[in-house]
Formats: sequence, structure tokens, C-alpha cells
Amino acid sequence: MPTIRPLTRRVFLRQFGTTSLAIAVLGLGACSASGETAATGDPTTTDQPPAPPTTRLPVASTVPHAATTEIVSYRRVNLGFVSAYILIRAGSAAIVDTGVAGSAPDIEDGLTAVGLGWEDVEHLILTHRHNDHIGSAEAVLMVATSATTYAGEGDIPQIPTSRPIVAVGDGDDVFGLQIIHTPGHTDGHISVFDPVGGVLVAGDALNGTDGGVTGANPDFSSDMVAANETVKKLAGLKFDTVLFGHGEPVEGGAGALVVALAGGL
Repeated sequence: MPTIRPLTRRVFLRQFGTTSLAIAVLGLGACSASGETAATGDPTTTDQPPAPPTTRLPVASTVPHAATTEIVSYRRVNLGFVSAYILIRAGSAAIVDTGVAGSAPDIEDGLTAVGLGWEDVEHLILTHRHNDHIGSAEAVLMVATSATTYAGEGDIPQIPTSRPIVAVGDGDDVFGLQIIHTPGHTDGHISVFDPVGGVLVAGDALNGTDGGVTGANPDFSSDMVAANETVKKLAGLKFDTVLFGHGEPVEGGAGALVVALAGGL
């Protein structure tokens, strides 16, 4: 069974608390295999049913969680070309993205590996509407019956789920984590930021390459001007680790790499 690996700077983080926030990374790879349509960023529909009418709840101002000062660690499970994440705090979980269709068993394995089950999943956060990130959303919601779903308002109409989606963006808090509106790859793209642990879950707003960081993939992004502004926005955050939808995580010095990337745009 895979072990949970500590992130860097744990000595610093221990002063904030003794309970654990863990991140399980589910697979990594290249955006070109995602099933997205080039240039427009629109997902294909070959493995998705037509989107039913989606009930949109009011934009969330806050979804509080009592504890926000835990040590951070993460583990990885490889899905081949895309990543999903399980965030764990005090016996509860939030899932960020769901991979392609058929990924729910791998997510379940990730939950099992950290001693949790579907009943412990309180939140499902979808960074954006592309099929390689929402492909198993409905399957996850069928078993994570207590989970609330969140996405950026601009992407919600194209996310087919049978349950309501809460629209979130800048200033919102889910599971003690900050939601950041990071448009460009899609209009409603969001990222998830843990300021205590210094961890950014970037979705496809950033990509990993050869141990480094690049911006959104122009072949699958709807607005590269906005995508480049998003890189500059993320460069203003303080983090050491960045986790991508596609590419190897960067653990240590990630913030400096994003600052350098933004400086060249």
C-alpha cells in the first residue's frame, strides 16, 4: 500500500497543529490525450450523456471548516494522463476533479489507502468543465451521497450532473481552502489554494513539464490572454508546492518558478 509522503517544510508547519491534511494525487500526464477539442477547449461528448438541466445554487460566500492549520502531505496514484486529488482533514475528505470516465474505482482506492470511504467525502470540487476532469463526477456523486459539488459559474452549464452545483470563485472558502478564479483555460476555471501548507492545486491553469511549470496549454484553452493573466495572478500567491491536472507535481520552490514564468509573459 502506498505511503503518504510528507511535503517539504513540515517542521515549519508543525507549529500550526497536530491533525492532518493529506492530498492524494490520482495520476498525471499530457493534455493531448484528454479528449478535449483543440483551440476552443470544448470537451468531446463521446463519453458523456447530454447535460441535463443543472440547478445552480447561489454563489457561495463561504463554506467554512473549523480547522485550517494542519500539516500537509500527499500521495499519488497514476491514472496515466490526468490527475485528481483527495484532500483529507480530520476524518473528512474533499475530492478535486474526477479524471476521465471510469476513474471512480481509482479514487475509491485512494480513499481506502488513507482509511476513508465514500461516506467521508463532504465536497467535490471541479476545476473546470473538460471531460478529463469531470468524466467520473456523476459516478462519484452516486456513491459520495453526502458530497456538495462546486465549480466556477462560467463552466457550470456544461457540467452534466444530476445534483446541484454551487458556484464558487474568488474569496470563497471550501473545506478551509481558498477558491481562486483562474480563467483562460475555460471561462469558469478555478484553482484551490491551501495558504497554510503552501500548496496550490492548479487544475489546468498551469502544467508541469520536466520538473518545471508552464502555463495553460494553448491548444485546449479558450482565451490565452486571460490564461496568461491568470499565471500572473497565481504568481502573487505564496506557495512551495503546485499540483497540476497534467504533469509532475513540483515540490519545493514552485512559487518562484511561477513568478519566473509570469515575468516572461
